[in-house]
Amino acid sequence: MKLAYSGVCHSQLMEVRGRRGADAYLPHLLGHEGTGKVIEVGEGVSKVKPNDLVVLGWIKGSGLDGGSVRYRCACMSQDINAGGVTTFNEYALVSENRVVALPHGVPLDVGVLFGCAVPTGAGIITNDLKPAPGSSVAIFGLGGIGLSALMATMLFECSKVIAVDVSEHKLELARSFGATHTVNAAQADVVAEIRKLTGSAGVEFAVEASGQVGVIEQAFESLRRGGGVCVFASHPENGKRISIDPYELICGKQIRGSWGGSSNPDRDIPIFAKLYLEGRLPLEKLITKRYSLDKINEALDDLDNQRVGRPLIEIDPSLSWTEGGFKYEV
Repeated sequence: MKLAYSGVCHSQLMEVRGRRGADAYLPHLLGHEGTGKVIEVGEGVSKVKPNDLVVLGWIKGSGLDGGSVRYRCACMSQDINAGGVTTFNEYALVSENRVVALPHGVPLDVGVLFGCAVPTGAGIITNDLKPAPGSSVAIFGLGGIGLSALMATMLFECSKVIAVDVSEHKLELARSFGATHTVNAAQADVVAEIRKLTGSAGVEFAVEASGQVGVIEQAFESLRRGGGVCVFASHPENGKRISIDPYELICGKQIRGSWGGSSNPDRDIPIFAKLYLEGRLPLEKLITKRYSLDKINEALDDLDNQRVGRPLIEIDPSLSWTEGGFKYEV
């Protein structure tokens, strides 16, 4: 696989910073969402062929699972470990079940978001929650996953979509996507504000995407009793625990996690791509800053300090050609 672009998400940031606990596989490559071009395929691979443009992601789809990979580097005395997919590199050996053909018309830079942010965030709405028309939803944390979830709520005619973050820029972006209300968590009591906006009842659905245990607790507290559901796909720091009042569970509130928005990449990426091409998922707005591969540490620092939304790593954007009427860049 020749990599074109890679995304950077908080899961990768946590690994780099050691926030996921002890790492038994050091040194190892990282990156789990990207786009690229197939160079060669191994025996038994039928899903893609050489020269195909593909989306790479961590959520397993159909095809062979090649397992872990080890790279030998002349500059190091140790081999470099890798899993079924890595994208912080110029070339990669990737399992067949971690790739999906890039849908026609989707640019390779936007296509990166189909590797993680969109199937996870939008998938929570379309697969896990499926809110009925008129529902109220609160989105906590407006990174790539949170904003993807927010955009997906626009497909369901929700009466209230409340976006919560500490960044005014992200809240403004949320309003441009259709959020009916926004709450700056650095300036207000979030749960109290949500109760004001919902006639003291609370929201029917809460999506937590910040990766902070205190925010997960807030999201749960903001639910209405008698069936309110909180779903989170974020991954708090290793060793952190959430604390909730069990009486609220007896009163009908629910909380659960989501593994990649319950997405099936082979099924869902074409659906999300169609929505993007129809202008119903304006995903290009999520890419806030681009970096070359040698500036990846800068991208990680910017993400860690909330200076960017979804950083994009440009690995090889130099080649381009036209196929099927669409121009692709690799």
